[in-house]
This record gives sequence, structure tokens and C-alpha cells, in this order.
Amino acid sequence: MNVEEKKQQSTPVPKTTVINADGLILGRMASVVAKRLLQGEKVVIVNAEKAIISGKPRSIINEYKDMLKKRTATNPSRGPLYPKMPDRLVRRTVRGMLPIKKPKGRNAYKRLSVYIGVPKKYENASLETVPQASSSKIKLFMKVGDLARELGWSNYMHA
Repeated sequence: MNVEEKKQQSTPVPKTTVINADGLILGRMASVVAKRLLQGEKVVIVNAEKAIISGKPRSIINEYKDMLKKRTATNPSRGPLYPKMPDRLVRRTVRGMLPIKKPKGRNAYKRLSVYIGVPKKYENASLETVPQASSSKIKLFMKVGDLARELGWSNYMHA
């Protein structure tokens, strides 16, 4: 038995959790997902465009547009680069809650998958929700998909 076979035997397969982001508050959901990722779970988020951001829509849009303007003074093409697609926005939000500069955080981030809509692979899977992130009492909010359209994303594939 070689070294690779020993590694495969000793490494447990992480539990996969499929979370439906429809109607969940983005920040609260992201913090719960980040905690689960750090505990070793593999997390899949579906319906990323239906997650919501609480607050006045105009101020949310302005905040994200200001963030997109930030660049380095020496070479603007080097970043920071911020996403415009809904699935990438959700993924970036979770990334901000992980210790990404440490190996533990990088490995946790690799176990995260985010999708627009529900892919065929997960259609029959039992979709979980995050009760801490429910949006039942929020009046002012904006969906991540609407924010992405404001930032310049065109959903030609998911129309």
C-alpha cells in the first residue's frame, strides 16, 4: 500500500449539505455556512440569486458600486476584483467570513459550491434552510439577483 492509498483511507468524506438560499438574509446565511465549512462540512448553496440583502435598495446598490470602483494606485488591473454574478457575490460574502489566509480557511473555501437556480445534480436532494437567516420581519430588502443586474450582470443563460 503506497502513501496515496493511506491518505485516502484516513481522510473521511465530508458530509454534504445543500442549502436553499431563497428568502434568506445573505450575511446571516453566510456566517452559518462559514462556520459549517470550518467544521469540515461540504456546503452547496442553490438559488443564490434569491438570497436577500436587508436595507434600502438604493443604498445597497451605491455601496456595492463604490466597492467596485476601488483599485490599486499602482496597477488597477491587479485588483481588488469584485464579482458581479449572484453566485459569485454569495461566494465572496462567505469568503469574507473565513480565515482565507490560513490553510484551514482556504481548505474550507474549497468545500463551498454556489449555484444560480437548482442544478439537475441537486434537484432530488433534500434542501435545507437556515432558520437564523429567515427574512420574515424585514420590510426593506433587495435580492442578490437584482443587485447583480444593477452592477451589470446580464442573465442571458437563466432568463
